[in-house]
Amino acid sequence: MSRAATLAAAAALLLCGCGGTKEDFIGFRSRDACDQTWPVCDRVVGCIIGGQTYMTGRFPAQGQFLVRLVEPSKVTVGIFVEGVAGTGTNDAYIHWWEDGCVKRIRESLPATAFVAELERSGTFIRSADLVGVGDHLIEFSADAQATYYVKAEVVLLRDQPQ
Repeated sequence: MSRAATLAAAAALLLCGCGGTKEDFIGFRSRDACDQTWPVCDRVVGCIIGGQTYMTGRFPAQGQFLVRLVEPSKVTVGIFVEGVAGTGTNDAYIHWWEDGCVKRIRESLPATAFVAELERSGTFIRSADLVGVGDHLIEFSADAQATYYVKAEVVLLRDQPQ
């Protein structure tokens, strides 16, 4: 198996919620309390999320964190929820911002489709290719009522299968 294929398979395994448990989703990561002050774009976020950390909280909410890229990369954000008590009414979304917030990539689903996807697969996982080097703001939101766990995986674009 090529290096790129091996890395892609490893990333898929790390992000796979596959209807599994919270522990399966989190894996070996440690929880980031998100109580720091990291400037990104025109705001301050509480944490940097990467291959070794995750964050948690309660929906309904808007969350944010940053990822640091050393070269163009595919950034995959995964959201696992438990204890869903309501779907909400607004779209659930993930925004990836290029460095300096010059461009936004948006993935969204209506609230009912978001919860249906969570019930079907256990997770809401989306990816975006970011080409800028540096700090990138990631925002997410849902107004479902649930506890969430969020992680991010970064795979260099040059290591992606062609």
